[in-house]
Amino acid sequence: MEDRKRALVSRLLQYALIHQVLGIPYNKIVIRRTAEGKPYLECDKPNLELPNFNFNASHHGDFVAIASEPVCLVGLDVVSLTIPEKESVEEFIQSFSSYFSTLEWFNIINAGSSRQILSEFYRYWSVKEAFVKAIGDGVGYKLDTIEFHHKSWENIVVKVDGKELEDWRFWLLELEKDHVASIARGHPMYATSSYKTTLNWTKFNDEEYNLGLHLPNARFIFRKVEDLFPSNGTGRVPPC
Repeated sequence: MEDRKRALVSRLLQYALIHQVLGIPYNKIVIRRTAEGKPYLECDKPNLELPNFNFNASHHGDFVAIASEPVCLVGLDVVSLTIPEKESVEEFIQSFSSYFSTLEWFNIINAGSSRQILSEFYRYWSVKEAFVKAIGDGVGYKLDTIEFHHKSWENIVVKVDGKELEDWRFWLLELEKDHVASIARGHPMYATSSYKTTLNWTKFNDEEYNLGLHLPNARFIFRKVEDLFPSNGTGRVPPC
């Protein structure tokens, strides 16, 4: 039941964001999904100032969040640093070892105490999920081919199959109550083929793309659930 509530709030967030940013009435908003399940806005009249408007929502634990970008791809992953109840931290993370590179796994198991090991595990997992969600891929993506490098989770860099992707940026944010959120911002050329068809602008020169890549990274704004419902005159949220 709790997960269903979070999913409902996630849906409300998507409509509230689109209405706030693009000014589309709630009852005129149409959200579709790609073959891989990536949500996107179906719009006949793209906003020239936000040619690739796209968004990503995530929920886990006590938080539901959403992020959007006007040009670049965006991926978001929220994770609660939940302590396993029926097994040790080491036993819990071992079943996920195949999803990490050798270097990442070394950093995880050598992070310190069990609590520190678990925190490092979740941080790596979160940034990987943010990247995969940004490109619009599904659960079949080989996570062990994505390798993250960082300095105390600053200056985060990603390598895919050993090659550094210089046209990506990442942030890992500490939330309240032992939650973290990872945000990925990257080039639309990395989008899956089905997701790429939903974008209006996928080819840029370096100057055009860097304007989008280096936009300021806004902080999260906390809202109450009641703030997400449409006000009078903006229509109703369509049923799921």
